[in-house]
Amino acid sequence: MRRLSAHERALWARVAASVKPLPGREMPKLPAAPAPVATAEPPPAAKTPPSPSRRPPAAPAAKAKAPHPLGATLDGSWDRQIARGRLAPDRVVDLHGHTLATAHGVLASAILAGDGARVILVITGKGRPDRPARIRDELMHWLDRPDLRPHVASLRGAHPRHGGGGAFYIILRRGK
Repeated sequence: MRRLSAHERALWARVAASVKPLPGREMPKLPAAPAPVATAEPPPAAKTPPSPSRRPPAAPAAKAKAPHPLGATLDGSWDRQIARGRLAPDRVVDLHGHTLATAHGVLASAILAGDGARVILVITGKGRPDRPARIRDELMHWLDRPDLRPHVASLRGAHPRHGGGGAFYIILRRGK
């Protein structure tokens, strides 16, 4: 069990002072502050380098990468419509019963149709423990491919009215 820091102890004291114990109960005592432990530091020259197992992990190098378009933030009106279940899809693509190859082809043709549809509801299914949702798992990879990525503005989970966890809204970019 770890000990409370000075800040946490002060915070707990404020909280404990603001409550009234139940009838017949006593106010719990605040744990005693740990006594400062005096340690003798060896001189700086005598310090040994930390063993390899105790070295902190190196921080990963930050990559200057453009934000992923599928996680792009839409303006608030889109998110409000989705949350309230008021978003009306222009096209529904049901991928139940398809193989991975045919599902990818159906999805790509729906996105590349160019008929002015802005919102596509893609129903992938949730899967079951004995039958995982492979199409659902592959959806992000398919949308991230170079042939489809320029057409997709965002991907959002569907409202329960449209399938919830087994369906997604693909918001397409406006035609130029």
